[in-house]
Amino acid sequence: MTWFKRTEKGIVTPTEEKKEVPDGLWYQCTECKKVMQSREHSANAYTCIDCNNHARIGSMEYFEILFDDNNFTELDETMSSSDPLEFSDTQAYPDRIKGSQKKSGLKDAVRTGYGKMNGIHIVVACMDFRFIGGSMGSVVGEKISRAIDYARKKRHPLLIISKSGGARMMEAGFSLMQMAKTSAKLALLDQDRVPYVSLMTDPTTGGVTASYAMLGDFNIAEPGALIGFAGPRVVRETIGKDLPEGFQTAEFLLEHGFLDFIVDRKELKKTLTDLFTILKETKEAKQPKKEKEKSE
Repeated sequence: MTWFKRTEKGIVTPTEEKKEVPDGLWYQCTECKKVMQSREHSANAYTCIDCNNHARIGSMEYFEILFDDNNFTELDETMSSSDPLEFSDTQAYPDRIKGSQKKSGLKDAVRTGYGKMNGIHIVVACMDFRFIGGSMGSVVGEKISRAIDYARKKRHPLLIISKSGGARMMEAGFSLMQMAKTSAKLALLDQDRVPYVSLMTDPTTGGVTASYAMLGDFNIAEPGALIGFAGPRVVRETIGKDLPEGFQTAEFLLEHGFLDFIVDRKELKKTLTDLFTILKETKEAKQPKKEKEKSE
């Protein structure tokens, strides 16, 4: 009974001597609840080793996955939002910006950069949901526009990774203007015949879906991603009908022709490399002989 009562010396471990497991060593899948080592999860491109659920990740993780040796040059990295409307609600907008910057370590809801992916030059704009729900404000629109300009100038393929709750209400009309601005810039990119791939991840909604996310030469998505303009409840109340099962999932959109294909994150780098290689070879094959000689 002495063992059961823990009265013997050495049985009870003093509180100050107890060792706790450090945070971040384990990850639990939000879908199947399986527990795995965090390093195992990250090595699997942040997808569950059991059910393949794609966890929400940010620009840091996507850049690590895509760029060779995580080597890239960031564009406009210090750009930050102002307060054009002097918006004030429960929290002043400048304070909300500063709080999000401190919490996320980001300047705004998108990061842009360029580098090589399996030896291919590429420009990437990646949204971060951690920064005010990945909302699209003036800085998001401006940084994406400048990334498009850089892709046009260098004639490098462009990849935009969308993950957003929509337009940023605190900037009102200034936010909505970004839809037109980025769409116009992409039209110029198209005229210059520079490839643009739009990758939609979970979630991609609102003004982002209604603008640059759906304007890719190839519109692709990750498995299970929520993609749509308005939420299911709003759509249901608007049309007065029950929605089909799986409505607004990547698989539903693919079946109905809104997506070109769905790509597993573990295959993303290889798939994009193959796609850009095919586009380049096709373009060179169609290029007149004289133009080839000039380019050489």
